[in-house]
Amino acid sequence: MTGRERYRALLQNRKADKAGFWMGNPHDDTLPAYYSFFRVNSKEELGHKLHDDFAWIPADLNYWRHPQGEPIFDLLGGKARHSLGQPGVFAECEDVREVEAFHWPDVKHIDLALLESDIDRALARGMGVAGGTWSCFFHIVADFFGMENYFIKMYTDPGVVQAVTERVMAFYLEANQLIYEKMGGKIDALFLGNDFGSQLDLLISPESFQTFVLPYFKQLIDQAKRAGKYVMLHSCGAIDRAIPMLIDAGIDALHPLQAKARGMNAENLAK
Repeated sequence: MTGRERYRALLQNRKADKAGFWMGNPHDDTLPAYYSFFRVNSKEELGHKLHDDFAWIPADLNYWRHPQGEPIFDLLGGKARHSLGQPGVFAECEDVREVEAFHWPDVKHIDLALLESDIDRALARGMGVAGGTWSCFFHIVADFFGMENYFIKMYTDPGVVQAVTERVMAFYLEANQLIYEKMGGKIDALFLGNDFGSQLDLLISPESFQTFVLPYFKQLIDQAKRAGKYVMLHSCGAIDRAIPMLIDAGIDALHPLQAKARGMNAENLAK
């Protein structure tokens, strides 16, 4: 089996000729040691040397090219980040008209040509491709308010929270649709990331998760499934209470299985 064949077989059938492998996303501080030991010069070469079965190629993280250098989302109004609780641009927002008036990103600034070139290089090496946008809307919306403000506003200003979430989601859905239409046959799975848990539990209640997260998360999944893609989710933390909901929503794989988080022991995960 090629890496791509193995990757697809594992996602579809839960079995292949052998266990699959992906080196993950090593911290930048560790890369010089890896490069020196394995005599390579890049993450791409390192993955090839370690026989990765798939390549992670997130369109929004690595291929955003705004001519004036603007970020995808100006979460803090140009201020430097100091903490996850730092108030974002909508920290005091109580009117959805402020949300509509905000300068939202345009998908035209994603460099699709460079994205496809990197995908083609992975395919030429026999690797599968986990692509689309990273779609970390939970984090983005949290930063637009500040994490504590975000959780409070789910109760005090739910309409504002939903309005911000919808605008963030509009970018990810439009970008993914563009990618599926242009190079969908080259992508095996949508790989998206949202850290829904702490070491102890979900960051919000299951009820809030069902209201403010799951419906939007399912939009991404349903769109990917219509395009014939598998879906992988990255989420750190003790998210055992959300796993049944995530399975029902249609995910095919969960990364990581954080066994040291509460409730995420091997027996529970197997069930």
